[in-house]
Amino acid sequence: MERKIEEVLESLNPDERAILPFLREGDLKKISLQSKIDELRTSRALQFLGNKGILKLDYEKKKLIDLDDNGIIYMKNSLPERRLLNLLSDKKTIGFENAKKESGLSENEFKVSLGVLKKKAMISLSRGKLILEAKKEEIIKKSLEEQFLESLPLKLEELKPEQKLAFQNLKSRKNIIILIEEKQVIVNLTELGKEIITKDLGKTKNMIEALTPEIIKSGSWKGKKFRRYDIKSPVPKIYGGKRHFVNQAMDYARKIWTELGFQEMSGNLTQTGFWNFDALFTAQDHPVREMQDTFYIKDIQAKLPDKKLVNAVKKSHEQGVDGSKGWQYKWNEEDAKKVLLRTHTTCLSAKTLSELKNKKGKFFAIGKVFRNETIDWSHGFEFNQTEGIVIDKDANFRHLLGYLKEFFNKMGFENIKFTPAYFPYTEPSVEIQWFHPERKVWLELGGAGIFRPELTIPLLGEHIPILAWGPGFDRTIMDYYNIKDLRELYENNIIKLRKKKFWLK
Repeated sequence: MERKIEEVLESLNPDERAILPFLREGDLKKISLQSKIDELRTSRALQFLGNKGILKLDYEKKKLIDLDDNGIIYMKNSLPERRLLNLLSDKKTIGFENAKKESGLSENEFKVSLGVLKKKAMISLSRGKLILEAKKEEIIKKSLEEQFLESLPLKLEELKPEQKLAFQNLKSRKNIIILIEEKQVIVNLTELGKEIITKDLGKTKNMIEALTPEIIKSGSWKGKKFRRYDIKSPVPKIYGGKRHFVNQAMDYARKIWTELGFQEMSGNLTQTGFWNFDALFTAQDHPVREMQDTFYIKDIQAKLPDKKLVNAVKKSHEQGVDGSKGWQYKWNEEDAKKVLLRTHTTCLSAKTLSELKNKKGKFFAIGKVFRNETIDWSHGFEFNQTEGIVIDKDANFRHLLGYLKEFFNKMGFENIKFTPAYFPYTEPSVEIQWFHPERKVWLELGGAGIFRPELTIPLLGEHIPILAWGPGFDRTIMDYYNIKDLRELYENNIIKLRKKKFWLK
């Protein structure tokens, strides 16, 4: 036992040693006051002593009554009924209007004062006048309410009967008293603690707390003891700065595409209908372009690119190219000028193809897109998407599936499948699906395919096989972080964000 006590004494830090003699006080506030150490440091020291088995901490919630804003003012200037009573003690009888004016009370204070004094039978009201009924000794004596205010703060559960009556009378009045819930920390010494507080701390005062360059240089550490460090005791968590977990995942996806030889595409969140739809061979009467699916920017139109490209896209829609019939309607340039929040990152692929010079390459994009969706656990009106295109005359559909499989395997998803699909600007087209192990459903991650000639010929001047994909990225993140609801990705709950693990694959 003595060896145990000696080891504990040698492990005490300066704050623990400072509060040790005052632990019998049994209350955090009293210990803090006696040791002259602020409550935060005292609280931390008590927790460390608890870890060492010296004490146990209990917590009691107590309701404390104290002065509110008006209560503080009335303590200085007297309660409104006292001021009215003092006025009446001189006048004996006074009219309502004169009483209100001479007392200096507000309309509400005057009405309350009348009610309080009349209830106590200290005044009477007759023909618009106030008449003093109280005797001299009643006027001089402090009321229960005045005595109560002077005795604050008080604990609610410790009120005497007359104090309870004063409390009931005052609590309904505006901002005179306030009820505060306070957590009290109670210190209970263990048997070890009772032994330790009787010991002499003199031997532990000169122990070395930290090994500094000065101590090493001077050699003053020789012959002295180092304080024992308890490496098993829990300590407050420190949350260092880190990137948002969604951004961490996006950085990882960038790394995958870059390692596969892709270059990143970037662009604005707002795009014209031309780049978002028309250049991608999406008909102007397609439902996806309606207000219920797309967020348009009100009263704004943008300039279109050079006339040659615009005419090529127009021809593709109206007449078709390379043997196709197009959409067989009159293409409207004004619709193409409308500005909207991009509904996919494929608009960046269209822009990249229009600027491509050597007609070969691999490109990717990752970023936010917007669609007017009904919000639930798996859908949102904004989400992240990863885009990719491969321009190569020798590319084929098997290459497309290979790229997609490689990407998702590197992201940690092996249980994926490809199903036939339809998209306006790819043929053949495929949908990427992932099996959700808890929901027991196949979730759509996005679409892919080979761009149609109606898209590639206007942008490139000839048809070259272009592998293209644009899967949603948020559902990929959900699985890694075991997130059940897509909306959690966009919450700013700092407690949850601190607890999120770092993205490591």
